[in-house]
Amino acid sequence: MTKPNILILMVDQLTGTLFADGPAAFLHAPNLRKLAAKSVRFGNAYTASPLCAPARAAFMSGALPRRTRVYDNAAEFASDIPTYAHHLRRAGYQTALSGKMHFVGPDQLHGFEQRLTTDIYPADFGWTPDYRKPGERIDWWYHNLGSVTGAGVAEITNQLEYDDDVAHQAVQKIYDLSRGLDARPWSLTVSFTHPHDPFVARRKYWDLYEGAPDLQPPAPLAYEDMDPHSQRLMDACDWRGMAVTDDHIRRARQGYFANISYVDDKIGEVLAALEASRQEAIIVFVSDHGEMLGRKGLWFKMNFFEGAARVPLMIAASGLTAGLIETPVSTIDLTPTLCDLAGISMEEVMPWTDGESLVPLAKGQPRSTPVAMEYAAEGSITPMVALRQGAWKYIRCLADPDQLFDLTNDPDEEVNLATDPRASEILAHFQGVATERWDLQAYDSEVRQSQARRWVVYEALRNGNYYPWDYQPLRAASERYMRNHMDLNILEESKRFPRGE
Repeated sequence: MTKPNILILMVDQLTGTLFADGPAAFLHAPNLRKLAAKSVRFGNAYTASPLCAPARAAFMSGALPRRTRVYDNAAEFASDIPTYAHHLRRAGYQTALSGKMHFVGPDQLHGFEQRLTTDIYPADFGWTPDYRKPGERIDWWYHNLGSVTGAGVAEITNQLEYDDDVAHQAVQKIYDLSRGLDARPWSLTVSFTHPHDPFVARRKYWDLYEGAPDLQPPAPLAYEDMDPHSQRLMDACDWRGMAVTDDHIRRARQGYFANISYVDDKIGEVLAALEASRQEAIIVFVSDHGEMLGRKGLWFKMNFFEGAARVPLMIAASGLTAGLIETPVSTIDLTPTLCDLAGISMEEVMPWTDGESLVPLAKGQPRSTPVAMEYAAEGSITPMVALRQGAWKYIRCLADPDQLFDLTNDPDEEVNLATDPRASEILAHFQGVATERWDLQAYDSEVRQSQARRWVVYEALRNGNYYPWDYQPLRAASERYMRNHMDLNILEESKRFPRGE
């Protein structure tokens, strides 16, 4: 049986609240809309952790942060943890990555045979939070609201430069794969950094949303009315240091929507190359986590509310009927799903993973497993966990009061029912599940040990000669195009696809 090719399209910080059933109607996203029409669309998909590196390690391994030990954006992803790239490569796939995956540590491949670009963020321990100093802001890398007040137009930025290259390298790779010089099935992951803040976009995309009603600021929420974790996030973002006006909010939202259209164009380039080269592949579209966009007074991610925790997830594959599934699922389900679709067993490691294949659910079988989420990074002072099941979302943190939301009747999460006697049985159920699943005191100890070790190692390695872990793409110029150890006739024929037309 021929194994299917696999194309994974990943974006950064795209909220699933705009993808309840494919792209929201107001979004200018024709390529994602076309993909949605032929995909299984998971309208209630959630990140494993609402921050980049923990979310991506979990997505790639099928395991939550406590298992991966990738608690934050500076925690090493250990080389002995199998990823979907390992599983596929072991089964005979060629595996490649173009773009971001925020691997921290000296292993910058994690099963990928080839990386086409470097990463956009550092690979060392410099972004380590410190639970020993609650309330400390690490100003040189913490988020601040400058991304909101500085929203606007630019034709080139750090992030645009990166994603332009990600798309270019991915397109070249797809054409190269079409030549058939390697007979193995392939898996290509294309991972963009947009629409992650800063909310700065090219004029052609910015103008698409001029005057759109969706730019209007969400209902404000005063600092004193926020839950304790939200207040910590506001403090971490230095909210007192910048006055954010309604016009700032409108411009930030416009930049965010514009960058969704930008990344849609980039995805269109990749899909056009796939079609032009006459190759077929399973196509997955997903984000690592979401973006609050001012909802509940918050920006960015780092919390379990819908804006930050929900992500778009769509899968187009032979044998799966396109349509909407509203059962809550997780990004940790993708690794077992990919292996299932490729006919690869994960049995050897399943006792130490947390996800489950989405194929049975996509084929109409019921699923009752709750979605679990974890967070132990900046803005927190001890690990936080959450459960999403049916209509309910439950949030627990040893430092804070419990939170319980009925998302069917309260989709904006305005009413915490944890203190409502009418919800006492539901609360008790989730408390029991959480207690059985997590030892939060032990979890806290594990995170503190990890942070303390990393602070020692980082400060030591930055003293004296510094050898960076950042990935350097390997390109041998002497093996590209025409060189004199090659036969020109063979070269020209082998590099052509299709041949004979």
